[in-house]
Amino acid sequence: MDYNRLADLLFPNITTTPEDMEARYPRRELKEGAVVTRFAPSPTGFVHFGGLFPSTVGERMAHLSDGVFFLRIEDTDAKREVPGAAEGLIKTLARYGVNFDEGAILGEDGKICDKGAYGPYKQSQRKEIYQTFAKALVKEGKAYPAFTTEEELDRLNSINKKEEIKNTNWEEEAEAKRAEMLEGRKITLEEVEAHLKENHPFVLRILADGDGERKIKVTDLVKGTLELPENDEDFVLLKSDGIPTYHFAHAVDDHLMGTTHVIRGEEWLPSLPKHLQLFRYLGFKLPKFMHISQIMKLDENGNKKKLSKRDMGANMDDYTGMGYTPEAVCEYVMTLLNSNYEEWHMQNPDKHYKEFPFSAKKMSVSGCLFDYDKLNDVSKNVLSRMSAEDITAKVTEWAKEFDEEFGKLLERDKDYATKIFAIGRGGKKPRKDLATLADAKGYMGFFYDELYKVEEEYPDSFDKTDIKKTLSDFMETYDEGDDMNTWFEKVKAIADGLGYASDMKAYKADPESFKGNVADISMFIRLAVTGKTNAPDLYTVMQIMGKDRVFDRINKMLAVL
Repeated sequence: MDYNRLADLLFPNITTTPEDMEARYPRRELKEGAVVTRFAPSPTGFVHFGGLFPSTVGERMAHLSDGVFFLRIEDTDAKREVPGAAEGLIKTLARYGVNFDEGAILGEDGKICDKGAYGPYKQSQRKEIYQTFAKALVKEGKAYPAFTTEEELDRLNSINKKEEIKNTNWEEEAEAKRAEMLEGRKITLEEVEAHLKENHPFVLRILADGDGERKIKVTDLVKGTLELPENDEDFVLLKSDGIPTYHFAHAVDDHLMGTTHVIRGEEWLPSLPKHLQLFRYLGFKLPKFMHISQIMKLDENGNKKKLSKRDMGANMDDYTGMGYTPEAVCEYVMTLLNSNYEEWHMQNPDKHYKEFPFSAKKMSVSGCLFDYDKLNDVSKNVLSRMSAEDITAKVTEWAKEFDEEFGKLLERDKDYATKIFAIGRGGKKPRKDLATLADAKGYMGFFYDELYKVEEEYPDSFDKTDIKKTLSDFMETYDEGDDMNTWFEKVKAIADGLGYASDMKAYKADPESFKGNVADISMFIRLAVTGKTNAPDLYTVMQIMGKDRVFDRINKMLAVL
């Protein structure tokens, strides 16, 4: 076979060589140890929670080493591409602190453009580059065409894939593919010329030189040393439209763009032998591979399953609507990626999560379990550390988009809202009332007359006469100018006057001698003022609400009683 002639027949318009491409994309000049990583999604929909893992790992490894983190859009499958998905992906990742040094970015007009010297960063715009290397492989006898007539293509495309899968005898299918592959290798130049003359489309296949019975060793930075079967499949490099498959495109791109670490999901592990062969055939230096375990969740039966696209929380945009801040989600992701993150954070509570010395060696080999309870705990800590001004601003911004009525109340008097959020903030042990921004309405709604409602009832074990007397006496003695101690002494006096213990020690020593205790008296007042028995410090609540609103609430309760 005259491989040079074959290459010219298949790619008559390609005049560039691999050497031309190497000159067009020179090696990056970075310091020793600098890591170059990429996030390379297909724009087929929303950003999956699982996608935040490789992108966060890539961003951390690159930036902690003074390297480069870039975004490449792998849009070679036009049928699966969703319009606007790439733009949405960039916006979503930016919201979660995943910022790229170069690659596909959003321009001022909101459309995707390139930033950096290694573009285009959309694979659909790199057709000439792929075909240059494909032509070189043909010249070296490492790839060959497999022709298919238009009629055969139409027949294949009309097959119901689900029915085909159900009715396939996989052993027979594998043998048939093997026979077809071996037959395709025998193609002659005359047959190629005849097919091309008839405009028959072709795919370009690699000429596999592996033996599936033999093993190859490869080191994965997450999984460790792996033994995988050699590739013995003549897999497709270029599809019939001249567009490359993922296998071929990523090898060419990662080499030319200087990727040092390929970070992706473990579902790509079975394809690794193909990629190892490709890098060897192309004469490229192998990058380091990191295959990240899948995100799992427990189903209703307590069994682990993959977090699917249909699960709540799979779509990164869900978290905004649920009221989780990007900081909380990112910190939660760090707890899943590195087992020692929480210990580090306890020792460095005031440091940003990006100051954490992330390490690939600390990543889980077996996979991570998605847990809303854990996410809520992390989020509570994040929100509790915010200043009153910051949390007010974030809740207001969230409410304006997702709860317009509540947002208007917050904006009406920002100082009032800030005072509410200031309750219990600061210090070593701040209150942790909010797991999400969406919790704010339930937590503080009683401060607003428009949202106030009595959510609980007084226990039947207490005499209503005592409750009424407590409320009336409290209004007679209440003075906004009292400090907390004076205020509480007056509450204790009411307790004593009604036969309730003002001294908790005395009550615990002989509870039968009292109707109740001062905590019960406080509860009578709290329920009238806030509509609930569990609320922030009552003295502080009244200071913020003001005497008029406090008395109005108490009088309404008295009327009901």
